[in-house]
Amino acid sequence: MHNGFHNSLGTNRFLTWFTLFSNSVLMMASIHAVKFNHIRHHKYCLSEEDCEGKSAGMSWYGAIFYGPVHMFLIHKITLQIGNRKYVRNVLAELAAIAVFAFIVFYFKIPFLIYHIIIMIAGEFLMAFFAVWTVHHDTEEHPELARTQRGGWKNKITFSMFYHLEHHLFPAVPTIKLPELARRIDQVLPELEKKNTF
Repeated sequence: MHNGFHNSLGTNRFLTWFTLFSNSVLMMASIHAVKFNHIRHHKYCLSEEDCEGKSAGMSWYGAIFYGPVHMFLIHKITLQIGNRKYVRNVLAELAAIAVFAFIVFYFKIPFLIYHIIIMIAGEFLMAFFAVWTVHHDTEEHPELARTQRGGWKNKITFSMFYHLEHHLFPAVPTIKLPELARRIDQVLPELEKKNTF
């Protein structure tokens, strides 16, 4: 999905859209709303206009408790200030999510009920995992997000914590971030790199 936000999936426009739409249903949140706020996060990083980045200045437990508010706000802001295309996509995704949840609970499909509960819990943790972990204590230089070195940590997180590299070069696909990190280390060894975890 993250590569889809930055049009770096390597697929055509429709397949990129379909990836975001289908993942919205599977993940129980409008991914186009997440995309809208993520693009704004890159533009207004940790400023007042950056809704996605609000939890970065909180304590770790504050970011966890803020999670449900975060999920509500990214949908609200997209519907308020997003263009017609974003609003249309968000409404379509929310409708599809509602239909999916209705079918699952109406027919009482146990493994899908479990899936829905786990996905909602996961979405409520987005403000902590996707924002706080990579941006806390970087307010002085918001463009220099945290990063993660070390093989096994990046393997279990699918290279998603190369966040410094992502902020410097947002269009680089996630799979290429380890190589980008190596190149940055060679060219700018003096660049401050704060660990994610």
